[in-house]
Amino acid sequence: MSDHDSSPLPEIDLSKPPAENMVRVTFEPEHKTVEFPFNSLPYDGHGQPMSFLDVAENYGIFLDHACGGVAACTTCHIFLKQGAEGVSEPEDLELDRLELSPGLQLNSRLGCQCVIEKPGTYVAEIPSWNKNYVQEGKPAAIKK
Repeated sequence: MSDHDSSPLPEIDLSKPPAENMVRVTFEPEHKTVEFPFNSLPYDGHGQPMSFLDVAENYGIFLDHACGGVAACTTCHIFLKQGAEGVSEPEDLELDRLELSPGLQLNSRLGCQCVIEKPGTYVAEIPSWNKNYVQEGKPAAIKK
């Protein structure tokens, strides 16, 4: 985990677009938004570098990943609601795994494999039903 884990997320003025060469990612339904210079994140060892899972891990945002981010499960399933033009195309491994995922939509991606490839604004929804209640060292993210 990175140094961001213990500190609160900085306030971001969502009424303005991100500055040039910046990446803004909002995770819903938690409405947690982070912003950082493109290609500046230290790789946290979970998922592909600059993937949504990597961003979440760097900022202490809970995105479950039972397999450690190697596309062997679907617990990091997200719906990419904004920014599809700025991310990697899904590869066969990801597409094969997504076929096994419940709630599949056209904007479904695995957070560990969906890589941010350019600056911009991205919104990823973590489905409320997509929770792994058997977690190893992670807090349960149960919403009532």
